[in-house]
Amino acid sequence: MRYRIELSYDGADFCGWQVQPSAPTVQEALEAALGTLLRTRVQVTGAGRTDTGVSASYYVAHFDFDGVVPEPLNLAPDAHEASSALDFAQLRFKLNAILPKSVCILNIAPASPDFNSRFDATRRQYTYYLHRSKDPFCGRYSYFYAYPDVDFDAMNRAAQALLGTHDFSCFEKSGGDNKTSVCTVFTARWEPYTPVVCAARPAEARQSAENAPAGYWRFTIEADRFLRNMVRAIVGTLLEVGRGRRTEADFASLVLPVDPLPAGQEHVSRRSAAGESVPGHALFLSDIEY
Repeated sequence: MRYRIELSYDGADFCGWQVQPSAPTVQEALEAALGTLLRTRVQVTGAGRTDTGVSASYYVAHFDFDGVVPEPLNLAPDAHEASSALDFAQLRFKLNAILPKSVCILNIAPASPDFNSRFDATRRQYTYYLHRSKDPFCGRYSYFYAYPDVDFDAMNRAAQALLGTHDFSCFEKSGGDNKTSVCTVFTARWEPYTPVVCAARPAEARQSAENAPAGYWRFTIEADRFLRNMVRAIVGTLLEVGRGRRTEADFASLVLPVDPLPAGQEHVSRRSAAGESVPGHALFLSDIEY
């Protein structure tokens, strides 16, 4: 039987989602915990890779299990009988008890036999956090960007070039194994926000973006799929626009058309043509739709 599992994790302690030799990963930790509780090897398939240090406030995975459920994880009417029905509340509780503190299981539920957490996803959302003034409460999950005179309006205008279906190979880390660099972006915007805890926060709580403390920004991007390092490269290049080091037109030229250009015209598709990638600790996979 197939099960859908929803979780969140702090990526600071991991070298990404996917299992790697001699490196701690979220997938490895989850498979080990499930194997311990279900007393058999369990293979978990995730919604996609996340880079080293990148977190997920919402992540979806699935696993198959057809064995006999050990006590006390079964729903057998008799405590001495074995059952094939999982007690999801117990499994969630025990997983959270043995997993590292940086991983939290949000929900476990039966899924259709053909459900695939990776290939059935229709839209993914990433959020990148940035703060402009030194704040001891934000440094772990937000990028301290202290350059003066950053034009977020110009960055938002430039980000509109991302919308639609394009070839994003300029923002893809070299050496990737993707069959295509074409993605469809639905949303790309910068907006101010209020952190849960921040040094600049006034005595009274302010929740609306209009009243957010100055200097706290987040970039939200939604697409059908993402390339390796794509979001971090986009953010880094947009920051160059905000600082006046790159024009909006130059940024737009990096977003390549899917169809060939007319004769005599060409686009540069090298990763080096875009800006530097921003640090991964401020990036979150924040939503997945199916």
